[in-house]
Amino acid sequence: MRYTIALLLCTAPLFAADAGKSAEAIKQLKAAVDAKPKAIAELTDQPFASVPLTKADAAEARRILWGLHTDLIKKDRADEVKAKVLKDDKLEMPFEYKTFGKKPKGGWSLWISLHGGGGAPAKVNDQQWENQKRLYQPEEGIYLAPRAPTNTWNLWHEAHIDRLFTRLIEDLIVLEGVNPNRVYVMGYSAGGDGVYQIAPRMADHWAAAAMMAGHPNGVSLLSLRNVPFALQVGGKDAAYNRNSVAKEYGDTLAKYRKDDPSGYEQFVKIHEGKGHWMELEDKAALPWMAKFTRDPAPAKVVWKQTGTPHDRSYWLAVPAKEAKVDSLVVATRDKQSVEVTTAEKVETLIVRFDDRFADLDKPVTVTHAGKQVYTGVASRTVAVMAKTLAGRGDPELVFDAEVQVKLK
Repeated sequence: MRYTIALLLCTAPLFAADAGKSAEAIKQLKAAVDAKPKAIAELTDQPFASVPLTKADAAEARRILWGLHTDLIKKDRADEVKAKVLKDDKLEMPFEYKTFGKKPKGGWSLWISLHGGGGAPAKVNDQQWENQKRLYQPEEGIYLAPRAPTNTWNLWHEAHIDRLFTRLIEDLIVLEGVNPNRVYVMGYSAGGDGVYQIAPRMADHWAAAAMMAGHPNGVSLLSLRNVPFALQVGGKDAAYNRNSVAKEYGDTLAKYRKDDPSGYEQFVKIHEGKGHWMELEDKAALPWMAKFTRDPAPAKVVWKQTGTPHDRSYWLAVPAKEAKVDSLVVATRDKQSVEVTTAEKVETLIVRFDDRFADLDKPVTVTHAGKQVYTGVASRTVAVMAKTLAGRGDPELVFDAEVQVKLK
């Protein structure tokens, strides 16, 4: 009965966007942008933002919003990139970067490389940062080594890291021409600890990830379904049982791959005879990672919330106040249909669409546990585009439409 009620509440009328009203909404959007708003989010509550758009007008809206976003980043963020320091309240994250190879047509790859150290005096972490700056050399791309804002044991997986890395990527897409679908993260020792944590919880940011000589601290890797993951540890690296735990996690990834052959790409190697320092044999991860490009709208998403919860992952989202650790959503999409096969600790789910993978001039359907919880039109609107652009600054994760369904 509860699913019947949800269907009645969520079903939208079947109608196509009115071309005249759509054109007028674009006209008003242009006027609002000409008024120079201070943030993209200011546009979401404007009356024109909820007007259904035609496919052509939606494409124009995307162009206008991205232009506004790039103007704001250039105006507000150029100084922090020039200074090579990002701030989060009272915390600061300095970084250094250099480029390798020739810039591809689609933009630079970005390699974020996390230093070791952890719970130690600042001078120890400073030295580890210096080492990390020159530790690896990709064939192409921007190699960037940040200095952790703290000197805690979990220096790379405290909540502020998610915010800082999101901002860093957002800045460099605009200011350095980074390809948002080719952003990689890697780390050594305590940096490897961080990769174990932030690779799954920030899964939709990464083209691939590489963990070197770290410890997972019990984290789930389920969310790595669409993130190729390299895992390397020295066979003699027995501190904190890094070697034995790495083997266990490698076995877990292999099982995930066996059960889901289209996901969980992996490169797992225990370097026999090596201790905590693998003598750079782990650099084999870089050319392996470079083979992969992120799919921003994969056909299947596994979203297991760990550590610091987020309100979105790929084309799925939850209301910000309902984002919680240990929740799990597994969903697949096929053109007009989305099937939610698993929903644990999730009451309200937001499913996002655009014309890359669905015909939004036709109805869409969402099912959960074999029962239909939504059927109807998912209207393209400025509000959804602006909302999905705000706070991420990723043009590939801007969606045209969304529907909200109750799963409990």
